[in-house]
Amino acid sequence: MLPGERKVRYVTPALGQVPSGLGSSDPRETPMARTERRTLAVVASVGLTLALATGALAARGLSDDEEALAPTRGRPSAGIERKVDALLARMTTKEKLQQVQLLSDGQITDADAKAGVGSVFSLVDAEKINHFQRVAVEQSRLGIPILFAYDTVHGYRTVFPVPLGAASSFDPEVASADAEVGARESAIQGIKQVYSPMVDVSHEPRWGRIVEGAGEDPYLGSVMGAARVKGAQGTDYSRPDKVVSSVKHYVAYGEAEGGRDYNTTDLSESRLRNLYLPPFKAAIDAGADTVMCSFNSINGVPGCANKYTETDILKKEWGFDGFIESDYTAVAELRACPPVTPDEGPCGHGVAADGPQAGAAALMAGTDSEMVSTNIRDYGEQLLASRQITMKRLDDAVRRILRVKFRAGLFDHPYVDVAKASDPASYGKPADLAKSRWAAGRSMVLLKNDGGALPLDPARSTALIGPFGDTVDDVLGPWPGRGADELAPAHVPLVEGLTAASTGQVTYTQACNLAHNFDPPNVANPPLTPEDEVCAGPGDDGTTIDDAVAAAEAADQVVLALGENAYMSGEANARSELTLPGQQQKLLDAVAATGKPVVVVLLNGRPLDLSAVQGKAAAIFEAWFPGTEGGHAVADVLFGTVNPGGKLPVTFPRRVGTAPTYYNHEPTGRPCDAASKYNSRYRDLATCDPLYPFGFGLSYTTFEVGDLRLSRSSVRRDGRLTASMRVTNTGSVAGDEVAQLYLHDPVASLSQPVRRLRGFQRVSLDPGQSTTVTFTLDASDFGFYDNRGKYVVEPGLIEVYGGDSSTATMKATFTVTR
Repeated sequence: MLPGERKVRYVTPALGQVPSGLGSSDPRETPMARTERRTLAVVASVGLTLALATGALAARGLSDDEEALAPTRGRPSAGIERKVDALLARMTTKEKLQQVQLLSDGQITDADAKAGVGSVFSLVDAEKINHFQRVAVEQSRLGIPILFAYDTVHGYRTVFPVPLGAASSFDPEVASADAEVGARESAIQGIKQVYSPMVDVSHEPRWGRIVEGAGEDPYLGSVMGAARVKGAQGTDYSRPDKVVSSVKHYVAYGEAEGGRDYNTTDLSESRLRNLYLPPFKAAIDAGADTVMCSFNSINGVPGCANKYTETDILKKEWGFDGFIESDYTAVAELRACPPVTPDEGPCGHGVAADGPQAGAAALMAGTDSEMVSTNIRDYGEQLLASRQITMKRLDDAVRRILRVKFRAGLFDHPYVDVAKASDPASYGKPADLAKSRWAAGRSMVLLKNDGGALPLDPARSTALIGPFGDTVDDVLGPWPGRGADELAPAHVPLVEGLTAASTGQVTYTQACNLAHNFDPPNVANPPLTPEDEVCAGPGDDGTTIDDAVAAAEAADQVVLALGENAYMSGEANARSELTLPGQQQKLLDAVAATGKPVVVVLLNGRPLDLSAVQGKAAAIFEAWFPGTEGGHAVADVLFGTVNPGGKLPVTFPRRVGTAPTYYNHEPTGRPCDAASKYNSRYRDLATCDPLYPFGFGLSYTTFEVGDLRLSRSSVRRDGRLTASMRVTNTGSVAGDEVAQLYLHDPVASLSQPVRRLRGFQRVSLDPGQSTTVTFTLDASDFGFYDNRGKYVVEPGLIEVYGGDSSTATMKATFTVTR
């Protein structure tokens, strides 16, 4: 859906019911099942209603979040199962061991393809893909095609906003459009599997990979993850424009200690199930057929050797019949150090003595495909002979891989159209660029706007200043696919976007350079100090901070492009500080001293400490890394063509020392009170509040979210009720608001989070227009998992909060009865 389009959906919801007599220890009802029963109706002020047919099931409208979460996973095809069984029966042990091997683009050889290797990732040359595929199909004994995969995270050649940015839209269509375009462009190249979506919930702004997910909330993460799966796979991923999704990283990778990538995770059963598993379950329910296990250990057991999470929960409890691939060398990393058999490669977890034990641990836990390292393939026969692995388990792994290949249509259509794959016209189509621009504009968040500093006047002269005004990486962000190669559409930097949208003069002054520590520091490459890392010395254009001050003084309006470069976010890019790197604050201070109102546009991939920025900038505008059309999208918002309506999917802390800071924390017996000593406060902060809370975002208009009403004051544990709010545009221009619904269980057998997001709807309203949004709540909303892994629904009072952020104060209550 592009700007200006309006949508009203009429659908018939699934008929699943909460099991009758659901008790406090009944595990059958899960939070993901809520989407089969919940109902939302959006009723506009003009009197739009849904008619009820007498004696027939009512047609009910689902909210966008509920539609994204509606389960679509189909039943296994009997025909495909017969083909899988027949093929498996013909395979030798060596051929089975080849199928569970996943090689990189730098490893694959003709010999591997001829031997029947299972999968290859990161190969993006269509001719080479066809070459290896022909060897596999035409020269191997059984002709089993190779599954080619790639990290299409937020676009292949047409790049969309980074996933954290997309989550700011609070609109699953943004995630779906991204995945749909990325799938089509990937499939054109011969790629049939994408390592996306990443659905790791994270409370850690220091963690570099927070940029790849949807932030700190499991419900928002579930919605966006499910939407991405549906966009990438459709209803049939054998179609030429679809791919199979691999959901990553299973599980709890986002809570690495200290925010350091690959680090350990230790958590309770209730936290695992209530916080980290729901987005994975939502993605599986949406049809995802592959999953990537994680690097981190979970309570001492590495993710790729964790039978409880891989087999007991994912495969048995959830009924997942696809396959699990390891992350890069994660199986080899199960070994103790120094590495033994082979005497090289990664090691560290210490749950296996050598390569054979590592391969056995991974396979028997539930990992079906080994990435890069080759322990299962190389030692499989001896592991079978010694009974460290079983043929039953190996057959199960191979069956799962073959099942996905048949579902992907690879046996019928194994080859890629090289001419189409090599044609620049196949990528960056006008409609796709329009979607990228629309998605970026929808994903931006206005954090501050004092004195109406925004929107800018396109007829006045504008000084664009800062290190991120004219670069490709810092528009595309980390994991940009092939968005910068010769077949990709031209990216739009900020200076180009502002110039195209303005009738007044636009000048650009870089003021400082873009040094970064992409390579690990060593003797020849000493580590850069924080002062040197970004925005140090003169810019690549020769300009300095003094030149920036002069440019600001000469212009009518001033925009500073600040933040992080793309190399500071993503994998292996944890930060120990969250302030603006280098001398960017010095640049901001100098420009602000001119007295001109300064608009700060942030390009970054994590929550930052903006305490010093907030006091200097008249307006702060979070653009994240906006993608191929980023410059145009930023200009759209700055000049008011698009009214920002995004909301923060993560909390912005006041200091790095307060991290992790997140809205959905458990209460304490001594909650934070900055005016009192003996409680959960910081002695050097005068407030308990974060700088910007989850769900926060401003607009160029004003809204009122009010009239929170519940349909009933009590409900049985297997019952349901509705909660409604009225949203009104009280300003003078059209805009978007996100109505948000939160729950809290104040008295429970386990202490419950102070707020839990349980529904949201983004609405577009003209001045003076109102809309009523109505959410249905049931056991999946007011229950929780306990530390036995059981889903419980306990009687008692439930608090409901409604508003426009996680700090909403509008409150109603209902009672759950026995």
